[in-house]
Amino acid sequence: MDREEPQKDWRSDGVRVVRHDALDSNTAQTPGMNRAAAIDHARVGAQKIWAGTVTIHPNAKTGAHHHGALESVIYIVRGHARMRWGERLEFVAEAGPGDFIYVPPYVPHQEINASTDEPLECVLVRSDNEAVVVNLDIAAVEAPEEVAWVDPIHRHPHS
Repeated sequence: MDREEPQKDWRSDGVRVVRHDALDSNTAQTPGMNRAAAIDHARVGAQKIWAGTVTIHPNAKTGAHHHGALESVIYIVRGHARMRWGERLEFVAEAGPGDFIYVPPYVPHQEINASTDEPLECVLVRSDNEAVVVNLDIAAVEAPEEVAWVDPIHRHPHS
């Protein structure tokens, strides 16, 4: 015997629009960064994702942190990001407008605004409905190793 799913009220349980001026900054914060939630469980009933915005002011950087078991995707809207990651933030790569950054679970990382005069504005999506931030006290290496982001189907940019 098939069980029918209860009838949904699509008017109230359907698509939600969260306006840019209605984001919620009452979310987990990392020093040097302003996060604002758009999509989470409390606001729209999201079950498996969290989405919002992040702004890093010119010439600023976040503290080292990770997001527990969550996967994160950062989309650069405006500005240039310098990402450092690793046990001592020993790796570095840069991204600009239109680029995506993937951060796997538990990876210690730091976002840096690579510009001295332009804010870094990003859209952030995580793989759970709540924002998890674990701030870390890391002694960073002075000269990180530059890493080119290359996936298995594309050539290295310097080859």
